[in-house]
Amino acid sequence: MSHRHRPPSGGFTMIEVLFAMIILSVGLIALSSLAAQSLNGTATSRYMSLASTYASEKLEDLNHWPTTDPHVCVASGATVGSLTSDVQAASVTCNGYTDTIDYFDDVQIGDANGASCETTSGLSSGSLLYTTTCHTPGGSLTTTTSSTANTSDQSAIAFHRRWTIEMDQPVTGIKRITVLVTLENGYVQPAVSFQMSMVRP
Repeated sequence: MSHRHRPPSGGFTMIEVLFAMIILSVGLIALSSLAAQSLNGTATSRYMSLASTYASEKLEDLNHWPTTDPHVCVASGATVGSLTSDVQAASVTCNGYTDTIDYFDDVQIGDANGASCETTSGLSSGSLLYTTTCHTPGGSLTTTTSSTANTSDQSAIAFHRRWTIEMDQPVTGIKRITVLVTLENGYVQPAVSFQMSMVRP
C-alpha cells in the first residue's frame, strides 16, 4: 500500500508575521494622526467660540456709547482705529469734548481660578496706565491699575482685540464698527482669529 505524505502543518511564516506587523503599524499611525487632528479641531473650536464671544462683547460695549461720544465719533468719510496695528492714545474731539482713545485692548482667562480679566490702557496725567478688571466665577469683580501690563498669569488664555469705526459705511450717515479678536497664545495652529462687524447711526 502506498501512503500519501501530508504536508507538515505549521503556523505563520516569519514573512507573514512581518507583513501583518507592517499593516498593523500603518493602521495605528493613521489612527493616531486622526485622533491628533480631532483634538486640534476641538481646541480650535473652543478658542474660536471664545473669540466670537469677546468680539460680540466689544461690539455691544461700543454700541452703548452715544453717537456724539469720542469713543465712537468719526468725521464724515473717515476711519479711526486699525485691525493690523494698535492705535493708542488717539486724541478725538467731538461735540466740543476731547478725549484720548485706544482702539485695542486685551482679554485674559486665568487658569488659576477661572477668572476672566480685561485689560485696557490709557493716559493719566501723561503716563500710560493699564487697568485690569477681573470677573470671577463666584461673581466678584476686582479692578486694579498698574504702570505695566498684566503679566501675573503667564499661562492664561490671552486674546487681543482691535477695532475700527468707519463713517458713512455702508451708506451715508451710518457707522460700521469692525472688531478683530486674535488668540495671543500659540495653543493651536493655524492661529485663531475672529472678525465681526455691526452698523449703527
